[in-house]
Amino acid sequence: MTRPANEPRARLAHRRLAHRRLAHALAGAVLAAVLAQPSTAQPASAPPTPPPASGTDTGLQPFTAHYVAQWKSIDVGSSDLDLVRGAEPQRYVYTWRIRAGGIFRLIYRHDVVQKSWLQVDGSQVRPLAYEAQDGDSRIHLDFDWSTYRASGTVTGKPVDLALKDGTQDLMSIQIQVMQDLRAGRLPSTFWIIDKDQIKDFDYRRTGTERIATALGELDTVVVTSRRPDGDRVLTMWFAPSLGYVPVRAMRTRGGKLEFEMRIERFSR
Repeated sequence: MTRPANEPRARLAHRRLAHRRLAHALAGAVLAAVLAQPSTAQPASAPPTPPPASGTDTGLQPFTAHYVAQWKSIDVGSSDLDLVRGAEPQRYVYTWRIRAGGIFRLIYRHDVVQKSWLQVDGSQVRPLAYEAQDGDSRIHLDFDWSTYRASGTVTGKPVDLALKDGTQDLMSIQIQVMQDLRAGRLPSTFWIIDKDQIKDFDYRRTGTERIATALGELDTVVVTSRRPDGDRVLTMWFAPSLGYVPVRAMRTRGGKLEFEMRIERFSR
């Protein structure tokens, strides 16, 4: 029987779609996590919460971390987190780059890159701008905390959102979580901008665990994150000895493993 001429193209398109979904899963999932106190988020119309006094020690140190990613026990790529100081005091730039590996590189040639410009006062993190690029798909958002608005474009379409107090982007949320863990007071809910929507995520601390990593055995704080009533659960292991940098992440859906990421290298 002769194979239809369009079958190879359809199969390639299917594989490209599968890998794009994986890349988005990696990009979206490893960026949220943590635990358990009543949320202090306020609506956009509420008076802004005064930031801590300028010059407060953030305890936050620049770092670079390299991770390997697996999908259904198959190595699919790697990712790098890079936190650097900005030109002004208490300003930082946080970048995440995801690369497909092996045969997946033949299908998905473009790196997924996300970047957040943020301000850190004590344990409070405020995103100032956010960018993401995935092939031809691009996102740019600017945060105006004097008006409590976030505006920009998502794949060429204009976006204008009312911010809640404490709203984070997909990158700044991880720094906020690290700072909250360090301070020992973690909210149970975070509001996060995902493309053109603001979504709420629930967090829960499940305990501590000493785990084996490429850096050696590390004591970690284990936390989970999910959408309310969602069946996708992100579990993350944060290492206090590394300033609460995440050293492992695992996402499940309906109790079945979707993907896992483990730290391979770390430097300051």
